[in-house]
Amino acid sequence: MPVGGLLPLFNSPAGSGLGGGLGGGLGGGRKGSGPAAFRLTEKFVLLLVFSAFITLCFGAIFFLPDSSKLLSGVLFNSSPALQPPADRKPGPGARAEDAADGRARRGEEGAPGDPAAALEDNLARIRENHERALREAKETLQKLPEEIQRDILMEKEKVAQDQLSNRVGFKMLPPVDLAPLVGAIDGEPADAAIREKREKIKEMMKHAWNNYKRYAWGKNELKPVSKGGHSSSLFGNIQGATIVDALDTLFIMKMKDEFEEAKAWVDENLNFNMNAEVSVFEVNIRFVGGLISAYYLSGEEIFRKKAVELGVKLLPAFHTPSGIPWALLNIKSGIGRNWPWASGGSSILAEFGTLHLEFIHLSYLSGNPIFADKVMNIRTILNNLEKPQGLYPNYLNPNSGQWAQYHVSVGGLGDSFYEYLLKAWLMSDKTDLQAKKMYFDAIKAIETHLIRKSRNGLTYIAEWKGGLLEHKMGHLTCFAGGMFALGADDAPEGLTQHYLQLGAEIARTCHESYNRTFVKLGPEAFRFDGGVEAIATRQNEKYYILRPEVVETYMYMWRLTHDPKYRKWAWEAVEALEKHCRVKGGYSGLRDVYFHKESYDDVQQSFFLAETLNCWWKVETQSFEWLLRTRREVTIATS
Repeated sequence: MPVGGLLPLFNSPAGSGLGGGLGGGLGGGRKGSGPAAFRLTEKFVLLLVFSAFITLCFGAIFFLPDSSKLLSGVLFNSSPALQPPADRKPGPGARAEDAADGRARRGEEGAPGDPAAALEDNLARIRENHERALREAKETLQKLPEEIQRDILMEKEKVAQDQLSNRVGFKMLPPVDLAPLVGAIDGEPADAAIREKREKIKEMMKHAWNNYKRYAWGKNELKPVSKGGHSSSLFGNIQGATIVDALDTLFIMKMKDEFEEAKAWVDENLNFNMNAEVSVFEVNIRFVGGLISAYYLSGEEIFRKKAVELGVKLLPAFHTPSGIPWALLNIKSGIGRNWPWASGGSSILAEFGTLHLEFIHLSYLSGNPIFADKVMNIRTILNNLEKPQGLYPNYLNPNSGQWAQYHVSVGGLGDSFYEYLLKAWLMSDKTDLQAKKMYFDAIKAIETHLIRKSRNGLTYIAEWKGGLLEHKMGHLTCFAGGMFALGADDAPEGLTQHYLQLGAEIARTCHESYNRTFVKLGPEAFRFDGGVEAIATRQNEKYYILRPEVVETYMYMWRLTHDPKYRKWAWEAVEALEKHCRVKGGYSGLRDVYFHKESYDDVQQSFFLAETLNCWWKVETQSFEWLLRTRREVTIATS
């Protein structure tokens, strides 16, 4: 075909320039170069070219990986990931553990972050999304067309099966037999001093709750100093974290009016139908766990209904090649991703390992096995992986199903995974033998490679980074004292007393971390190096955010040994918190526990009501049978 036949695409004037000159000289004396002068064959060829071009452009869009995510997140700028986090310390999760490590675990969003850090976090997220899209596009282009088509069909079939399962399984919830709550209505302690302490803890709960109700009702958390609402980006647009998280504490303290108003709010206002990116871990432990425990305690159907509804919303997080869930999920679109700072785009052990208890109960409460199947798949993957020195690294790639960076911690990033293994064994009436084996194998490796004694005899749990120890222990790690003691009865032969003693030693170390501060409340992390023992040496480790782990260990140690020192230590912490953290508008965390003048972070964390006050109450509770017989409530609400 003559070259001039294609050049009218440039709309050159007749007889001039490139189109006109070539058209007149080579086109056989045509009068013009416009479309009207085309021959029929030329029109046909042009139509073919246009068709091929349009097909290529639009076809490329459909072959791009996660094209809906790319369009919504980049072209329309609607992804919550690109919005600045609200009042969040750099670090949903989770859950942000440490500004240096960027770790995610519950609660540390309480400390206000600076705008520069928030901007850097957003830029990191954008870079991570861009790099991941490029990697996926490269992988897709390397595949044969038939492989791409097969992958698309498999993904469509998987989504269709999940949707069908959801429609069939959640139309009507099955009847559930609720075991009687032995000891839930326990008698008053005979000791007048204990009764007085219980009343004081209940008064603290009322102070926290009433100020939340007055200044932040319906918001996630309270700013007790500025007297307003605080909503972390961990929960997206979901509201009411304090209400849901505190339900079990209201119930066991017999705060009936407050429990009823909380129930009414859940019924009328708790809404999950929104475009929101949430931390799967945080929403699970605070909302799903809070609703399930409230249902088991009260039998109120609205709590079961809401728990299952939210559980369904979280299921798309498991749509990864391995089935290891994403850390973050848009509960409307079902699009998930991981924290940009997590090693190689990995999922985090403490996050995906802290879904098991709630999801097992969701299957029981809904009659649908899909929830249990998801978390049992996680268990299978972990059980089959080779573990360095028998240890579980904190990072696992959800695409490959393999470990990423070899960083092991019983504190932030790892902690509640081990707790949930033990409690899965207990919750199953000691029939989940796989959980038992995994737990005792794990703590044997932890004791061999991580547990050390200081020069002055304090037992601590260090962190393991590629075979090297960092002699640091976090406040989060202090839960392990209670965990070791709780599991001692089922330890391998001859080790029961050993694990009780180990729990006692960890409790003593954590008490020392409190006792060596000015305010007598413990820092976020403390170190054992350079001649220092159980003291925070870095400024970003000196804060206290109303955490429960130390008093939780006191609670278990008191219950299991009846040694009065644990009650004494727990009450010392109550008095310190009343003196330094109580303000007119509630309770606030502190920025520096070594500083003589209080510097408040202005956040009353939801877990302060759900866990810290809950554990203090149980230290002063008469009935031990109540604690063990209502294992579901303990394992979920105080996790």
